[in-house]
Amino acid sequence: MSATDDFPVIDLGPVVTGTPGALAPAAGQLRAALTELGFYAIVNHGIPDTLVAAAYREAARFHAQPAAAKDAVRIDRHNVGYLPLRGDTLRTSVVETVTRANFNEAFFVARDLAPDHPEVVADRRFRSANRWPANLPGFRETVMEYCTALEGLVATLVRLYAVALDLPASYFDGPFREFQWKLRMTHYPPQPPSAAADEFGIAPHTDTSFLTLLAPNEVPGLSIRRPDGTWRDPPRIPGAFLVNGGQMLVRWTNDRFLATPHRAVNRSGGERYALAFFCDANIDWPVAAVPTTVGPDRPPKYPTTWYTDYMVQYQKRTYDLLAGENA
Repeated sequence: MSATDDFPVIDLGPVVTGTPGALAPAAGQLRAALTELGFYAIVNHGIPDTLVAAAYREAARFHAQPAAAKDAVRIDRHNVGYLPLRGDTLRTSVVETVTRANFNEAFFVARDLAPDHPEVVADRRFRSANRWPANLPGFRETVMEYCTALEGLVATLVRLYAVALDLPASYFDGPFREFQWKLRMTHYPPQPPSAAADEFGIAPHTDTSFLTLLAPNEVPGLSIRRPDGTWRDPPRIPGAFLVNGGQMLVRWTNDRFLATPHRAVNRSGGERYALAFFCDANIDWPVAAVPTTVGPDRPPKYPTTWYTDYMVQYQKRTYDLLAGENA
């Protein structure tokens, strides 16, 4: 592991290429990052720069549409589709009392289930068909190519997490065989100079996920809260993805790994886009502390839960447009 301004950077190249013995040292580096900061960068991850750039272009294309076109695919109870500007308020924040809606708009995509998939037909929560825009040729194909590539990267990463937790490398292969994921394609308009101090592009929060992959971003705006309570901007490393844990990771690891608060404010003077890929286990997999994080002197701190139960409650508190939805 190298460090840029004391920020952990993990070279995944040897792991991605299957170099013998590469898993253990990379897992050790990951363990240090997730117990000390809760964020890290990965380089030589195998995701082509051209594919990342294409995904950003599609995000800009989507958000450049007229309001009526975006509203036609407005977010639904399954958390797919378009979330309008100021459509969510992060009342779940553990570091700040948030009362203002976020100054961003976003488009959410999930695993692309067919309309005749049994769970789609049954209208199972969070297992729906996506809400694709009607007049953006190539949008769906490019977005799904990007997400498929990230699925492969996650399959590699969860093996590092297993070894970092002193578990067999294959421990998370089952829970992540067809894991839940969401891609959030966010547009942050320039923050007005007159904006209040407590108005954010996205307010201080922790993610809900097991892990989140943030695409390389040339436009600044993201800040991370250090364990001492101070805020810092991550270093800009060409081609590097940022990775962080969320509340599900905290539950899996019995507080051993961190879910680090972060926020975003776009003061660049131009448009800012972000691609966040949120990853969790299979929807039917019980989320409970792994064996190596519990013992006689360290009982489980959280009850066993499931993705659907956790996300229904989170969505009710966060997405203003869906506050009245039933489970």
